[in-house]
Amino acid sequence: MSKSATSPRYRILFVCMGNICRSPMAAVVTSTLAQREGLGALLETDAAGTHGHYHAGEAPDPRARKVGAKRGYDLSRMRARRVIAADFDRFDRILAMDHENMANLLRLCPEESRAKLGMFLDYVPDLGVSDVPDPYYGAESGFERVLDLCELAARGLLAACEHGQLAR
Repeated sequence: MSKSATSPRYRILFVCMGNICRSPMAAVVTSTLAQREGLGALLETDAAGTHGHYHAGEAPDPRARKVGAKRGYDLSRMRARRVIAADFDRFDRILAMDHENMANLLRLCPEESRAKLGMFLDYVPDLGVSDVPDPYYGAESGFERVLDLCELAARGLLAACEHGQLAR
């Protein structure tokens, strides 16, 4: 399947549990950094949850929106949704925020699409951490930590995209 000159080279879906904290933050951070670096046309991002029915249609957590806004990330347009079967065809990469959600994705994903799955923090190999922690039940500082991790991983992901090294 060839893509037109106006379509993104990569479509990336970020996945957490409820799709109101980590995955919308990852999608917006990645998209915003891509725009800032002149790579906006290179990719399309979205977010979904493995348990997205809990918050379907809701905006991201107010704490996520607040800490994001402090750094110039606008999460206001994001709305929670659940991962659907069509996502495994539509997206080139589907990146889990943690191992629990990766396990959920493996249960949902057709065998022929499993190579598209990965961990977001794999794009920061020297970090020594593989899971983006769920900040939902904690303080605002947890959201700051998630945002820090998203910025680090997004930069690694964008470098991989820019150099055509995004595993599919």
